[in-house]
Amino acid sequence: MARPAWHHEALELGLVAAGAIPGALLRWQLETLGHSWVGGLRGAAESDLLANLLGSLLIGVLFGIRPPRPRLLLLGAIGFCGSLTTFSSWMLELARAWSHGQGPAALSVLVVSLLGGVLAFGLGYGAIRLGTRR
Repeated sequence: MARPAWHHEALELGLVAAGAIPGALLRWQLETLGHSWVGGLRGAAESDLLANLLGSLLIGVLFGIRPPRPRLLLLGAIGFCGSLTTFSSWMLELARAWSHGQGPAALSVLVVSLLGGVLAFGLGYGAIRLGTRR
């Protein structure tokens, strides 16, 4: 007997939620450490950058796994990395820095985050693809 459609959706929702909780907790810890190590707005921007680069690297790794594993992508990429790398927090920290007269620093974080995120994804993807060719 086939399982009802809601069963499949509930499983997917559970995977996303199970990944999101540790991702959000790691994000919070990075933010806390950023404030204590660097201090102030700069610490928040650096912790955002670290979270976004780490998440981009991990998404690259997960995306590079062959054959594709949809459940792993739900758990790791959408759940964990989705809550670890938050666009809204990134924009908030950039706006705060800008409003406190740190416009050039905010702009540099924006550029480094975008370029670094693409590079981190590529490194993760390339590493897993290279490792699985052997």
